Amino acid sequence: MPETAINATGQLNTAELSFDDFKKIVINDYRIGYESRQASLIGRREVLTGKAKFGIFGDGKEVAQLAMAKAFKKGDWRAGYYRDQTFMFATGMSNLQEFFAQLYAYPEIEKDPASAGRQMNCHYATRFVNEDGSWVNQAETMNCSADISTTGGHMPRLLGLAYASKLYRQNKELEYLNKFSVKGNEVAFGTIGNGSTSEGLFFETFNAAGVLQVPMAISVWDDAYAISVPAKLQTTKEDISEILKGFQREKGSNGYEIYKVKGWDYVALCETYERAITLCRAEHVPVLIHVIEMTQPQGHSTSGSHERYKSKDRLGWEEEHDCLLQMRKWMIASAVATEAEMDELEAIAKKYVRDVQKQVWNELSDEILTELNDASQLIERLAEDVSENDELLQVVAELQGCVDPGRKDVVAAIRKSLRLTAKHNTPQKQVLMSWLAEENIKNKKRYSSKLFTGTQYSPLNVSNVPVRYFEDSKFIDGREVLNACFDANFDRDKSIVAFGEDVGAIGDVNQGFAGLQSKYGDLRLTDTGIREATIIGQGMGLAMRGLKPIAEIQYLDYLLYSINVLSDDLASLSYRTRGGQKAPLIVRTRGHRLEGIWHSGSPLGLILNSMRGLHICVPRDMTQAAGMYNVLLRGDEPALVIECLNGYRLKERLPANVGEFTVPLGKAEILNQGTDITVISYGSTLRIVMEAVKELEKLGISVEVIDPQTLYPFDTDNVCGSSLKKTSKLLIVDEDLPGAASAYILQRVIEDQKGYYSLDVQPKTLTAKEHRPPYGSDGGYFSKPSLDDIIEAVYSLMNETDPHKFPAIY
Repeated sequence: MPETAINATGQLNTAELSFDDFKKIVINDYRIGYESRQASLIGRREVLTGKAKFGIFGDGKEVAQLAMAKAFKKGDWRAGYYRDQTFMFATGMSNLQEFFAQLYAYPEIEKDPASAGRQMNCHYATRFVNEDGSWVNQAETMNCSADISTTGGHMPRLLGLAYASKLYRQNKELEYLNKFSVKGNEVAFGTIGNGSTSEGLFFETFNAAGVLQVPMAISVWDDAYAISVPAKLQTTKEDISEILKGFQREKGSNGYEIYKVKGWDYVALCETYERAITLCRAEHVPVLIHVIEMTQPQGHSTSGSHERYKSKDRLGWEEEHDCLLQMRKWMIASAVATEAEMDELEAIAKKYVRDVQKQVWNELSDEILTELNDASQLIERLAEDVSENDELLQVVAELQGCVDPGRKDVVAAIRKSLRLTAKHNTPQKQVLMSWLAEENIKNKKRYSSKLFTGTQYSPLNVSNVPVRYFEDSKFIDGREVLNACFDANFDRDKSIVAFGEDVGAIGDVNQGFAGLQSKYGDLRLTDTGIREATIIGQGMGLAMRGLKPIAEIQYLDYLLYSINVLSDDLASLSYRTRGGQKAPLIVRTRGHRLEGIWHSGSPLGLILNSMRGLHICVPRDMTQAAGMYNVLLRGDEPALVIECLNGYRLKERLPANVGEFTVPLGKAEILNQGTDITVISYGSTLRIVMEAVKELEKLGISVEVIDPQTLYPFDTDNVCGSSLKKTSKLLIVDEDLPGAASAYILQRVIEDQKGYYSLDVQPKTLTAKEHRPPYGSDGGYFSKPSLDDIIEAVYSLMNETDPHKFPAIY
């Protein structure tokens, strides 16, 4: 029986092959492409008959992907999109069993290694993190970074994957990391649809790679449409390679090599990919391969039909220029195979794909059916003990009558049965409850695990090292504490790199990296252009390839320009691969207490809601920030660190162990002990809160001030909830908008930490106004929590509980 995963990456160099060997390679290629096409056809039918939820496939793109696979070697990387199934089959990074397992959302790593059923079909990934959290030897495997659905969203990551090869080739200090690279000889392959080249992320990535000169090979699959929208409404001149000609490298300049080839011409495709990738790999020149005259026989996806928007002439042209049909004709004309041999090959392949589909469906169905029957029997036994017998038997009948049942049907039936028998407490009900509890544990692992890697290498497991000071430790600017921290870490770990706008030559706008580029070189501390999305993507790709990147976004407000990469890609990586991939990127930025609409710097509600999967660190000063960096640089999970911009020139003591001490994530700190009221805040507002404490003490109010230090994770020791048991009153001070980060903190304390039961008065939040703050000190005073606001907010809560002792101010 043929196996789709047979590797098709042998070079098609006819000068070195006998004709028989040449025939075997071509026939094997066609078989893989034909099996892939059958998988697409069957996959669509499975969706339309209700067995699968949604389908999107790579039909019409098979031959180009066969050619691309020939140039792909061990150590190489892919960052592509949801049309690449033939390439994945041809390289052996996936197979038909895994294809159908993903289509049916099979929630097991062994069945769907890419995502364990968490991603829709044709979203690929290879697992490069072992069960214990250690790295797989990437130099000995073919590697696929995890796909995302957002078109163009994978491009920034592609830049980073390619940039890693440049660093591994040019920085000799990294040669010890030989499980991630063989002297930088790896190519990062990217694929994208022609419509998605209209995305800003594509252009930003394209420009950055041309500047950096990295081994990145972009293939554009051009079928002249983006769903229903034709190229004339997508691309100037209707031709992406035509408008990118200005990027073509010339003597003495950087740039690209640009190729154009027809998607149904097997020989030309093989020759083009061999030539382009050889250059890309050897010289680290980025290449664009524009594959034109492609087709999409089944339309965009199972959501609709392309007959609605394509003319009869276009549909006729597509039928004639189908890449597999053209390859078949060429094979017969070139005596590679006879028509009878092709018919036999196709018949065998068609049956094989159908057999694989049935096998995978039956395996999953049998698992669920076993659970369904077990649940039915338990409900029937419960029915014998209670008066709601008829209702429970009806639940069983409905469950048994489900067409293509899922686990949700089984669990829903159990839960309904328990609701119907809420008044009873029989032994059989206890059995049913125990069964549900066990299933809930299994389903939590299947569907809700691995938001973070959670391995032994997690930053949450980094040993706690207290800060130490010499007796004569001098007071220096906060920025100098950070600088000393970074210096110590760069010296300790050669894999640490930092980059961003103004990071290199001047050492960042606030001098945290001052002098370090001259000390450690411009490969380790690097200036970038103004391109926030690809700064994050650059860091993500490096982190996936074993380096320790610090990607700087100059101000917190500018984080919005990279939010799609942070949210869709980085934050979801561990979850969407169920721990199979990781990217321990540290994103460094600064915000809080600034002036002006675009330097207001506190959109934490947005960050908390869109970046679950990152640790969110909000240090109140640079010493705390340094301790967090010391943790994160020793861990393997991504994080965002937001420094206080108005703290760089405030004086702090220089720790004796500045590159070693740690500030554990998720550990709240009590900055001032108090008995009357709990005030929670973070970042720059904490300094104002501590000023308010002094005046409030004069008014007879004892304030307990808590700094959570990190918002994700939040106060894992329930320091806030314990404080409320003592004070019974709560104020949250936050620079974000009303109902944003303050609402998040409120939910954590009142609900998760059971703080509600300790309250004597309604909790209060003190936040910025709903608009962004205007320019100038007066604008900040009237827009964000001020010293007066904090004092009066605390006082008003005291007034509510004891108006005689604390009469109203106004």
